[in-house]
Amino acid sequence: MKKQLAAILTASMLIGTIASVTTPITALADEGVQEITWMFWDDLEASEDNITKGFKEVVDRFNADYEGQYHVTPITTTLEEYYTQLNALVDAGQTPDVFIVSPGPNLTDYVAPGVAAPLDEYLADGWKDTFSSDAVFAQQTYDGQIYAIPLNIAAACVFYNKEIFEEAGAEVPATYDELLDTCQKIKDAGYTPITISAGTAWCLSMLAGYLCDREGVDLAAINAGEESWVQDKTIAAGEKLLELSQYFQETAAGDSNDDATAALYFEEAAILIQGSWAIGQMNGANPDFEEKCGVFQFPAIEGGNDPNRVIAKSDSLAMSSTTASPEACVALMKYFTDDEAQKYTAEVGGKIPVTKVEYDASVAPAQLADVMEIFGNATGTFGFYNESLVSSDAGSFFDNQMVAIFQQEKTPEEAFQAVEDWYAENGYR
Repeated sequence: MKKQLAAILTASMLIGTIASVTTPITALADEGVQEITWMFWDDLEASEDNITKGFKEVVDRFNADYEGQYHVTPITTTLEEYYTQLNALVDAGQTPDVFIVSPGPNLTDYVAPGVAAPLDEYLADGWKDTFSSDAVFAQQTYDGQIYAIPLNIAAACVFYNKEIFEEAGAEVPATYDELLDTCQKIKDAGYTPITISAGTAWCLSMLAGYLCDREGVDLAAINAGEESWVQDKTIAAGEKLLELSQYFQETAAGDSNDDATAALYFEEAAILIQGSWAIGQMNGANPDFEEKCGVFQFPAIEGGNDPNRVIAKSDSLAMSSTTASPEACVALMKYFTDDEAQKYTAEVGGKIPVTKVEYDASVAPAQLADVMEIFGNATGTFGFYNESLVSSDAGSFFDNQMVAIFQQEKTPEEAFQAVEDWYAENGYR
């Protein structure tokens, strides 16, 4: 990991935080209790997100069931600061025993230097057989070994306020041109058409990724150096991103992901392009919004790519290769994937379970049925663009270029040329 000044400063603050809880940890260790830490990107005590509430229930249940044997202490932060703070702890030799991570190049950052431990020997006791299929481990597998445990599956969809659509006389769009027409009708009715976060760059780049894919961009060919980032399809996607931005909320540049999501469930905006992980956040903060919230797949671009491809991803857990208590870590990870936790994932959180657990669809959030229908009709899935490039650094650079397009600091041609130049400068061309 590269030691940057910000990371070192963050490490100092976090080490101070960890030091503040060393007394009970030491006391537990003296009593023969194996103490571990688990790092997550949300506040377990204050969050209204139903998924976070479910994770807190898992932690509390684990600590109660293993009292006197194992104990986990959470380390929490914000989504925007999570990886900066995690990397600072890694650099300082304070890697959490278990930590949440996104699959793909982001996980590679912890696998390549040996920070994350392979988990196959622990899965071999029958644990792996409880998962829905081997496919759920595809993005967590390197050189034939599994380095992270998936917790759920989510799809990036378009959430919308049914009442605002009806009032504006707007229809659910099937094509990009229809989306523009829908946005204009909503704007004419006095509402903000689209709420999105450009302050949290991956939110904006998720939209850009959909536009690129719908235009027919072959990301694998670009990553392999067979095609350039500077081509008609990427430029067209950038132009559409800029075109759609006229319908964003005025504060999009500075709004966080939470701000943008709240604008939908507090009925200040009509459309949110976001992952189905937002279901737990929306329904937890405003339960009354559930019946007003519809879901549709991202529209097609006429003459472009297959419109039934869906962005999909999972939250995953990795284990530190230097943990002193691997048995406790694995026991905790198993709690996150047991029947109780996975039923909660679907029935309350609105995400798709990764195990063979049976859940009651009639009590699950209404939006989950819409997401499942979209998945059922999907002809394929692909990852977030920023998590599907040649490295996590490439993904971050891509994010920033999409923000530059939105802020009109660069034209689409200039932004994608910058990405191509980055690939060349970093040895990928």
